Amino acid sequence: MSEPRTDKVERGDGWSTANLDDLGEGPGFRKIRGALGVSAFGVNAIVLPPSYATGLHYHEEQEELYFIHSGRVAIEFGDGTTQELGPGGLAWVDAPTHRRLRNLSDSEEAVYVCVGGKDGYVGRDGKLPPGEAHR
Repeated sequence: MSEPRTDKVERGDGWSTANLDDLGEGPGFRKIRGALGVSAFGVNAIVLPPSYATGLHYHEEQEELYFIHSGRVAIEFGDGTTQELGPGGLAWVDAPTHRRLRNLSDSEEAVYVCVGGKDGYVGRDGKLPPGEAHR
């Protein structure tokens, strides 16, 4: 994987944007958190080569949410269950649960986004700025 093109990240007062293609090339991790300045949770995009499977792993503390962006991915869980997900597919995995992800295509890459965190949900804390009405 190449280094992210942080010169392509747009930044403003309290926000940042980027394109996944500018965060690296080829298979492997695209480090979203560091490139965009996310501090409240971990987030990466992972590009899986055709037929590639990750190593079986688990976490000590953080649970993870997987979002399939493109391709078809099988997620194998520690209990022997396998779920197949396509674009738009979601999977939540608790920290101690063993998991492995595999690209089901033998000719195309698969891309998924993984968000990790611990210590709970903040709750609905969205507010309208003064003078702003619901649309």
